Amino acid sequence: MGLLSDMAASSAERVRAARREIGDRELQAMAFAAPPPPPLVLAPQGFDVIAELKLRSPALGDLAARAMDPAARLRAYAEGGAAACSILTEPTRFDGDLAHLRLAAGTLAPYGVPAMRKDFLVDPYQVLEARVCGAAGVLLIVRMLERERLIDMLDAAANHGLFVLLEAFDADDLAVAREIAAGRAGCDEQVLMGLNCRDLQTLQIDFDRFARLRDQLPSQWPPVAESGVTTPEDAARAAALGYRLALIGTSLMQRTDPSHALRELLQAGREAVR
Repeated sequence: MGLLSDMAASSAERVRAARREIGDRELQAMAFAAPPPPPLVLAPQGFDVIAELKLRSPALGDLAARAMDPAARLRAYAEGGAAACSILTEPTRFDGDLAHLRLAAGTLAPYGVPAMRKDFLVDPYQVLEARVCGAAGVLLIVRMLERERLIDMLDAAANHGLFVLLEAFDADDLAVAREIAAGRAGCDEQVLMGLNCRDLQTLQIDFDRFARLRDQLPSQWPPVAESGVTTPEDAARAAALGYRLALIGTSLMQRTDPSHALRELLQAGREAVR
């Protein structure tokens, strides 16, 4: 799996280090005691954006907007209409940190906008970490996790009231996701089904993947277009294909006017589904 294998090994080591500081039982108690975060609410207009705070991209390196105050950028995302904000916490390739998640949760709470932990999570412990840090959701990657472990992590998220963005890259990932979705019918949980159109080996974008695989996404879960949506025209194309949300990171991080950029993206997507 290349990148994913490296990230899984690094993530597992972070879990081992964290457990030496805080045990599972203590973390579980902290998670249950944490105040509830804002819920993820999808707008009635039919298209939403998850805006990402990302300091580094493996494809592009340091992002131009890195110097902008992260709290100010998060406020701009909230004011621009983001349904949620995705916060990178992976330290080795993305310059992320759990401190960024805590900052985001505190900054976004007055706006009622939830924060989502985006990372290469491999253990339910990390779902609880996200909850303790104020997150309302987590990203889970289908192909990184054995089926039983993925179910455990979905259960942990549901038990602690976190939404999940479940990420797939290809038809095989989506077949697994459909089986899991069928088995969890009736569960009290909020799951979004993401399809990432970036090639993990070349890091190139294949926007046509959104059309080719659209009908293979589980119908029970709102579909999310990940990577590749950079312009209002892209947002309109994704929305017209039936994607309920788009996760947008690099292009928003490169904008000096993120609030205005978000409004343009939302307007284009919502006009496409009227």
